[in-house]
Amino acid sequence: MKYAIEPHPWEETIEVLDAAGFERARLDEASFLIYTGDGTDFPDPLPENIGFVQIPSAGVDHVLDAMKGSSVPWSNAAGVYDNTVAESTIALLLAQLHAHRRVNGTFDSYAEMEAHTSYLYDDKTVAIIGAGGIGKRLISMLSGFGPRIIAVNRSGNPVEGAEETYPISQVDKVWPKADYFVLIAPLTPETRHMVDAEAFQQMPEHAVVVNVGRGPLINTEDLLAALESGEIAGAALDVTDPEPLPEDHPLWRDQRVVITPHIANTQRSVREKIGAHTVKVAKAFAAGEELPTLVDPKAGY
Repeated sequence: MKYAIEPHPWEETIEVLDAAGFERARLDEASFLIYTGDGTDFPDPLPENIGFVQIPSAGVDHVLDAMKGSSVPWSNAAGVYDNTVAESTIALLLAQLHAHRRVNGTFDSYAEMEAHTSYLYDDKTVAIIGAGGIGKRLISMLSGFGPRIIAVNRSGNPVEGAEETYPISQVDKVWPKADYFVLIAPLTPETRHMVDAEAFQQMPEHAVVVNVGRGPLINTEDLLAALESGEIAGAALDVTDPEPLPEDHPLWRDQRVVITPHIANTQRSVREKIGAHTVKVAKAFAAGEELPTLVDPKAGY
């Protein structure tokens, strides 16, 4: 089966597909497209010979318009990066709780770090907003620290390892119940700015918000106000709104906030892992089966 990979031909991905017996071809000759762009350079119109489109990310908000404008099925990378993103989430949370931003290059930072350090194992509750594949892996990784877990997902169906599970439509019930909040939800009209002034007001003053999902899940202006007023203790952000965050943005200077440059899963990891996933999807397509990571454009994931 022939494939196209555009606009960026990742050698690591091509190597995996070629080794599996697939043949790289021009877009007008391929059976499927691995789309590696940002949504602004999607081929329009998509040639009729393309049977499905594979994207290398779990989130689809950046290609949603292109997806809705095409008639072929789309596959995302749901489940492919569960381990890397879950590990990065723990790193972000611990960096904030252990006051790593307050290290000043000398032992003089000891007293300030001690005053602002807290511990995850100390009878804490973690709420995971978006308890899909990454969230479930995170619950497993967190188990060694022993926190109580509250899960929020689309359906409200119980999640293994969580003491309580709420549907996303009832997320407001969760804000007063946890110490730390991890955002992994997809960006949809329902979830955009779901963490806003009202949410921050309901959280305990020692709350920390971690965002490894999408920047606009948080209203940035409301986050700044919540930090300024002391409504929450801090934040750890791998994604921001806007992104990238301007160099003069006050969040960069706030020692209660840990920020990483959207690297919870590295591009190297994406290029290395998406090839094997695409092979599985392409084989399902060739067999006439439903794509294992089929995206629902209406739902936005």
